Amino acid sequence: MNDFAVRLRGVGKHYPPFSLHDVALDVPTGSITGFIGANGAGKSTTIRILMGLVTADVGDVEVLGHRIPAATARAKQDIGYVSEDTRLFPRASLQWHMEFVARVFGAWDADYATSLLRRFDLRAEQRIKGMSHGQRIKAALLLALARRPRLLVLDEPTTGLDPVARQEVIGALTEVLRDPARSVLFSSQNTLDVEQIADRVSFIDRGRIIDADDTAAYLDRWRRLRLELAVPGVLPALPHVVQATVHGHVATVVTDRYDETTVDACRANAVAVQGVERLTLEEIFVTTVMARREEVAA
Repeated sequence: MNDFAVRLRGVGKHYPPFSLHDVALDVPTGSITGFIGANGAGKSTTIRILMGLVTADVGDVEVLGHRIPAATARAKQDIGYVSEDTRLFPRASLQWHMEFVARVFGAWDADYATSLLRRFDLRAEQRIKGMSHGQRIKAALLLALARRPRLLVLDEPTTGLDPVARQEVIGALTEVLRDPARSVLFSSQNTLDVEQIADRVSFIDRGRIIDADDTAAYLDRWRRLRLELAVPGVLPALPHVVQATVHGHVATVVTDRYDETTVDACRANAVAVQGVERLTLEEIFVTTVMARREEVAA
């Protein structure tokens, strides 16, 4: 079995005035990979490239062992794709869509589709045009999941959903990975959703991947330290400081490589550690982006 459901290397695409630069993205088989970035960061362009909807100017794209775009048609047989702007036929019912997808894709699981109807509180006979935004997203997700795809690609699927609908979607995604042969790429601005379900995260900003790691590793190695300084306004050099603010005797620093040596370095410089806090994935993402932008501007 291929170790990666998706592997991009050196991928670039130029859309004046926006460009993707040297994108490397991995989705390990059997994982949920969160793909996090602000609007316009390049998430959707990257996804369109791996789906074969857009051709990269440079770089290598492999999906489910197939080279893209050369073998896009074969790869798509095992890909389920849902985005916030997925278009279904408004005058047709969900039942019509289910029968249509079942005819096109032989792997349709009718029992699972029925189960998802109940879970998502959908009616098969309802027409798409009569559904709310949340219901349409859940309908599109049902159509993708009931095919039992090896790879599920989700581009901002929870945007605009109410909290209950979001939890329904997240619960369904968690179920997908009961089969270790299946994988998910989950693009989102909502870091809370990603933090709940993703095994791995990749951050993208202004067309570049700026960091990637296991979610647990991210959350474990980032810390915010509350410090009391020996000399007002003077923060000694400390290892792996990403962000720092100083007000008199009080300082707050954020480190992306926290371990026991961090505290030892503080004590060696007569700096008292008043508190150590974990960061949320959103705080880590924002800090990483701002640090990267300051580095580029310098």
